[in-house]
Amino acid sequence: MKIGLFTSGYQRNPLEHAFEDAKRFGYDYVELWGGRPHGFAPDLKAGDLDVVKRLIQRYEMPVRGYTPEHNAYPYNFMLGSESMRVDCVSYLKTCMDMGKALGAEFTMISPAHGGYYTTHEEMWGRLVRTVQELADYADHLQHTLIVEALTPFETNVIKSPQELSRLMKEVETPYLAAMCDVVPPSVQGESIMPYFSLLGEKMRHLHLVDARPGEDTHYVPGDGILPLKELLAEIKTTGYEGTATIELVTNYIQEPRLHARRAVENLRRLMEE
Repeated sequence: MKIGLFTSGYQRNPLEHAFEDAKRFGYDYVELWGGRPHGFAPDLKAGDLDVVKRLIQRYEMPVRGYTPEHNAYPYNFMLGSESMRVDCVSYLKTCMDMGKALGAEFTMISPAHGGYYTTHEEMWGRLVRTVQELADYADHLQHTLIVEALTPFETNVIKSPQELSRLMKEVETPYLAAMCDVVPPSVQGESIMPYFSLLGEKMRHLHLVDARPGEDTHYVPGDGILPLKELLAEIKTTGYEGTATIELVTNYIQEPRLHARRAVENLRRLMEE
């Protein structure tokens, strides 16, 4: 299993620090966060793509995943008017263009909150329509689109492997896949392993961190209550060969370099035990 560094926690540092640290600390790849000041897709398209490519070459550190910012402000394809949805779809197509251009294996999306006054049928219809449009574009690019389930703090649309599995069946294409962030099932008091059994070969990526009861904070492995050693052993039995990014996000934003080192050292140790 390849281990990646997520750049979101480095947003107050130069992006080069993330690539340098991924190399120094023994990560296998970088997952590029698509927000300013580092990897916003329109900025990449306007010229910053070459900046990131130079970092990839300089540190011999591939970008295997591109994760655009789009489930809060100003983009959320689950909320607002049809013109707002169309605008978000256009933005995410640009994101996929940039993910492909970076040499990433996938671009990741996460359906955000659909609103308090929307029926389940309305939300699901909007979701399927949007993901179908994006999946068709992924087919055109021959670039994988990965869908992430979120916590109930972030969404009322896709929160579980059951919902992801349904979506995979309703939007059928080899370029659409799913992933598991271990925090959403932890927050909801649910199991992590059904992501592997219910999604099968569609299960392509992990956000692997630690968690604490009732919190959606992403902790350094070893700082929470998840039995990560045992979880890693169970994942190994499934034959999973996808990627696993240590998604520290912004909880450690003051000292991302220190915690990125500690995180991968802890996780590597657990994988070897």
